[in-house]
Amino acid sequence: MSAPARPARPQRVLTVASTERLGPHLVRIVLTGDSLADFGAAEYTDAYVKFLFVDPGLGLEPPFDLAALRESLPGEQQPVTRTYTVRAVDREARLLTVDFVTHGDVGHAGPWAQQAKVGDVAVVMGPGGGYAPDPQAGWHLFAGDLSAVPAIAAALEALPASARGVALVEAELQEDVLDLAAPEGVEVRWLLNPDTSDVDHLARAIDALTWPDDVSEGAVQVFAHGERESIKAVRAVLKRREVPRGAISISGYWARGRTEDAFQAEKRTPIGKIED
Repeated sequence: MSAPARPARPQRVLTVASTERLGPHLVRIVLTGDSLADFGAAEYTDAYVKFLFVDPGLGLEPPFDLAALRESLPGEQQPVTRTYTVRAVDREARLLTVDFVTHGDVGHAGPWAQQAKVGDVAVVMGPGGGYAPDPQAGWHLFAGDLSAVPAIAAALEALPASARGVALVEAELQEDVLDLAAPEGVEVRWLLNPDTSDVDHLARAIDALTWPDDVSEGAVQVFAHGERESIKAVRAVLKRREVPRGAISISGYWARGRTEDAFQAEKRTPIGKIED
């Protein structure tokens, strides 16, 4: 007997309310729509949505019948999804803010964000999520690259005023550095790394920190997300520091040289796994 088909994810049809260039590699898009009134994942600071892209040449109006499209369309016209972390959501005002990392005109989501204008339509599915900073943790470590900035920024804003810790954010260019609000006891440090082949840059900075004497669960909490190979190196440092696995939220958000489709497929293979 075949397994029952998973129910289709609801699609939220939204329109662009505003766009803003934050830096050479960052574009902020604010979306609006009545379906945001019941946008979930309020308890998570790493909430994410999946943007759905369907070939505009098909002339279809959203929401889309994805099952029918996937059955009928050739490979090059198949719908694609791209995952992005939510920077902020205002359910009452029906506004969803998403920051896109962009690198030229390759891909789907980045080029769309660079060219988006007020009134353009976007289709998103979700949200999902799984992390929020523990207000009782004695020390917080946030680490990642530009792809993790929305979640790190949201987490910093959710911390109590008494929180202590460090946020390390890796970027290629000074022009991509943002002013992130944080409690007085949480240092925000940007790590400029123009050498994209140096995947250990973030891990070295983490290892060089002055760590608390007590790294037991509850004493520290770690959020580390970003490029896959960089995060593998970070995981090795955390294991050497004997940070309990239960105190760590860690994953690769993307992999250099891979489309999201290839990246997601590799998650089930040895190269795609980040060791526990």
